[in-house]
Amino acid sequence: MKNKIRLTAALFRSIPSVIVALFTISVITMNLLANKTLVQTEYIALDGGILVSWISFLCMDVVTKHFGPKAATKLSIFAMLTNLLACLIFFIVAKIPATGVDADYTEFNNIFGGTWFILLSSTIAFFASALINNFLNFAIGKLFRRHPDGKVAFFARSYVSTFIGQTSDNLIFSVITFMVFAPIFWDGFHWTFIQCLTCSLIGAAFELVMEAIFSPLGYMISRMWHKQNVGNEYFALEKELTGRETMK
Repeated sequence: MKNKIRLTAALFRSIPSVIVALFTISVITMNLLANKTLVQTEYIALDGGILVSWISFLCMDVVTKHFGPKAATKLSIFAMLTNLLACLIFFIVAKIPATGVDADYTEFNNIFGGTWFILLSSTIAFFASALINNFLNFAIGKLFRRHPDGKVAFFARSYVSTFIGQTSDNLIFSVITFMVFAPIFWDGFHWTFIQCLTCSLIGAAFELVMEAIFSPLGYMISRMWHKQNVGNEYFALEKELTGRETMK
C-alpha cells in the first residue's frame, strides 16, 4: 500500500498541471451542462454535456499514451472525486438562505444545487466510460508494433476508444437519468430508449468530430512529453517497485 501511495504521488507530480486542470474542469463543467436538454425530438435527444465531454476524453487519451491506462484511470478517479467535492460545495451554497437582499436566487439554487440522481448517473457513467476508454486505447496501441508512436497509431487508438467510450458514457448516463429517475422526479418527463441510444450515438459522433479536429494537438503534446522526458520520476519509481517498465 505504501508503494502504491508513493507511485500515485509521483504520478501526480509528473503529469503536467495544465492537463490535470483542463481535465478536471471539463468533468465538472460536463456535469453542470448535463442538466439542460438542448434537443429533443421523437428519435433524438441531446444534453449540454456533449459540448465539453470530448475534452476529457482527449486528455485521457494523451495521458494513456504516455503514462499507461492505470495512470489515466487514477487521474479519472481524481477528477471524479473533485467533481463530487465541487457538487457538495454547490449544494451547500444553494441551501444557504440569502438574507438582506432583494434578488431571487431560485434559478441559481436550482442549477447549482444539483439533482442527486444526475450526479449519481453521471458519476457511474463517467467512471465506466473512463475504464473502457483507457484500457481500449491501450489495447489498440499494442496492435501497432512497428510504429507504436506514429500518428496513425495515436489517431487510431484515440478515435476508436473515444467513440466507444463516449457512446458508453452517454448511454449509461441517459438511461439511468432519463429512463429510471426522471419519470419519477420530473413529473413524468422522460426519454425513450431509442432517444437514449440515438443521443449516445449522435453525441459520440459529434465528440468524435471534435476529437478528430483537436487530436493533432494531442499528438503534438504526446511527442513533446516524450522528447522532454516528462514523467521520468514516475517511470523510474515504477520500475524500481515493480521491476518492469511502463507499457504505453
